[in-house]
Amino acid sequence: MRIKTACAFLLSMSLLARQPEHARHAMVVVQEPLAADVGLRVLQSGGNAIDAAVAVAFALAVTYPYAGNIGGGGFLLARFADGRTTFIDFREKAPLAATRNMYLDSKGNVTKDSLVGWRASGVPGTVRGMELAHQKYGRKPWAELLDPALKLAAEGFPVSYSFATSLHSENEMKLLSQFPESKRVFLETAHYGDKFVQPDLAATLKRIRDRGASDFYEGETAQKLAAAMASNGGLITLADLKAYQAAEQEPLRGRYHGDEIITAPPPSAGGVGLLQMLGMLEGSGYEKTGAGSAASIHYVAEVMRRFYADRSEYFGDPDFFKVPVRKLLDPRYIASRRSSIDPAHATPSGQIRPGELGAHESTETTHFNIVDNDGNAVAVTYTLNAGYGSGVTVPGLGFLLNDEMDDFAAKPGAENLFHLIQGEANAIQPGKRPISNMTPTIITRDGKLFLMLGAPGGSRIINGVLQVILNVEDFHMNAQDAVDAPRFHHQWMPDMLYVEQGISPDTVALLRAMGHEVSPLEGSSPVVARVETILNAGGWLQGAADPRGNGKAEGY
Repeated sequence: MRIKTACAFLLSMSLLARQPEHARHAMVVVQEPLAADVGLRVLQSGGNAIDAAVAVAFALAVTYPYAGNIGGGGFLLARFADGRTTFIDFREKAPLAATRNMYLDSKGNVTKDSLVGWRASGVPGTVRGMELAHQKYGRKPWAELLDPALKLAAEGFPVSYSFATSLHSENEMKLLSQFPESKRVFLETAHYGDKFVQPDLAATLKRIRDRGASDFYEGETAQKLAAAMASNGGLITLADLKAYQAAEQEPLRGRYHGDEIITAPPPSAGGVGLLQMLGMLEGSGYEKTGAGSAASIHYVAEVMRRFYADRSEYFGDPDFFKVPVRKLLDPRYIASRRSSIDPAHATPSGQIRPGELGAHESTETTHFNIVDNDGNAVAVTYTLNAGYGSGVTVPGLGFLLNDEMDDFAAKPGAENLFHLIQGEANAIQPGKRPISNMTPTIITRDGKLFLMLGAPGGSRIINGVLQVILNVEDFHMNAQDAVDAPRFHHQWMPDMLYVEQGISPDTVALLRAMGHEVSPLEGSSPVVARVETILNAGGWLQGAADPRGNGKAEGY
């Protein structure tokens, strides 16, 4: 039966098989084609990977408002050709007026205010983060990198079928129609095939192009945003905007099969989770039954279950909470978590608790990858949280605001948008950053770039990135096959193993016989993240855009 299941998986893969994009010199993989074109043109004109990342980030704010943004925040991970690495954190922060129980009603129940409307937004970080990256590591003039986005906003672009479909889906129409400016800008003007022009956003981008991030955080744009917040019951003030700074720090590092993993440190839970789960898998022999077998899926799901239990307890903004990274990644602790896995039977989540560490040591999102001709590599994941964020378009400024406050534990112990249970470490505090799942990751082999990847997908990001790494490292797939393969997801609570279409009924039956509650992913979110990747192998860069989205890989 195990052989039959693996064969069914491989048959489904062969029917869907696609070749990755190949290039000798440089590659971009972006979740929206027009923004991918912008990045490639920057590289072809002599820009480096940082330059291209800045241009792509601003272009996505125009062409992919579902997640591309200047009203949100995220992370940038870079590895330069000389081996240097950096991580730039431009995650949103809670406004200074935020309070611990601000999203609870009189009965202590969580309201929808953390998801929808003016009070849902954290202080945006994207513009400051892009400027910091450019000032330290860019090559081309700032204005030149903003020009493509400005042109797309001012002159417009044809609305694609995927863009129109996302805008006019039932959930998004319900969200955007609650706010007159969002209804006017998006629902009344962005129709399939029509040219979509955004004059207010163009004016905002022009000010940022000419005056830099200071316009967004102190200038005309900041003044208008703060005034709109005050008029609509929002919390972000001019003082919040002036105080916001992006932060540069060392990435998190680990190893798997001797390859170096370079990934996101806290306030992301993603990097720690990735390294912890890879640590539990290292040497386990889980892969011997083959990609897609019930036995391998079971073992990886059990690893996921244990990390997400730890995530519920031990993660918060490191400026406010001492995240026990060293203990969570201690080989002895990882071995103890691995030893509790039964290779033949599922462990009910009710029997799994956050691990004993002793005293603490002293959604919707988008991702893109860029490698330039010099071998510099940049992976960026940034977000508005839910699709189209809070639903609020700032009048006169043309951009959507995030609903990132829902990534806090509005009520510790209660589920958030992604059904994640979070603890006191992630409770709301003024100036605090919420936990993130964003996991931009770069892997080197023998001191050279080997693989880079990341994804949107809320709580499913970490597991999506993990599975693509395993498909390359353990099952020796090319970039496109690794991305295309059906994925699965377990996050401890709810106690459910979610599977994508393409995992065979035989496999599902075997997993149920092992004790898993299995549910197919259906409805508006039927996928485990949308992973974009670049693999450097055999003298070629392989770029793979995830077919679960509408992205594009191209290079030269």
